[in-house]
Amino acid sequence: MARTKDSASAPKEPGRLKQMWQVFQMTRRYDTTAPWLMLLGFLAPVAVALALALWLSSGNGLTITLWVVAGVLAGLLIAMIILGRRAERAAYSQIDGQPGAVGAVLRGGLRGGWMGNEMPVAVNGKTQDAVYRAVGRGGVVLISEGPASRTRRMLEDEQRKVARVLPNVPITLLSVGHDEGDVALHRLAATLRKTKRTLTKPEVLAVSNRLNSLQSSLPIPKGIDPMKARPQRGRMR
Repeated sequence: MARTKDSASAPKEPGRLKQMWQVFQMTRRYDTTAPWLMLLGFLAPVAVALALALWLSSGNGLTITLWVVAGVLAGLLIAMIILGRRAERAAYSQIDGQPGAVGAVLRGGLRGGWMGNEMPVAVNGKTQDAVYRAVGRGGVVLISEGPASRTRRMLEDEQRKVARVLPNVPITLLSVGHDEGDVALHRLAATLRKTKRTLTKPEVLAVSNRLNSLQSSLPIPKGIDPMKARPQRGRMR
């Protein structure tokens, strides 16, 4: 009986259409160009389908209808694709510049066989600058979070550590930020996928396992005292 009451009182998850509407509202709030791009993405296939229908149907009403329906479906698909990409970009814009933003991308935004961890491999306790690591077909990629002038040495130190245990694996250095030469946060996943492929899938897994097995033996990042670490408490608003 209690279980029935608990299930009845549990909040009902919104339906698919309501979720899409919420995503659209959030995206429009942070990206005012998104609705216009979606509209253009929807109307362009419809216009092309209508033009082809009038040209190829020879006045056949059924053929024209089928062409228009195909154009509408294609337009809806393109509009949804645009919404997904702009929503992802809007979500990243909300955390851009905050400590741990790169880790959030590595945790949920990687595709194409890339593996990353939301926990950094090196942290500067004073400045909150950090270095993250991703492994994929392009080898090992070390990603800094913070101004490049401060994180360059951290990147090079991690590069030397990886090169000692994996001398034949290519290592790429990236810096996430807004300075010249940096990679924007929302472009990080795409930048990783564009890295030249040099490893096979089994080699990627072997490299990842090798680095993970060594992670526990690496020294604790400078500036962090595990005996003084305390969990952060949320602030009352």
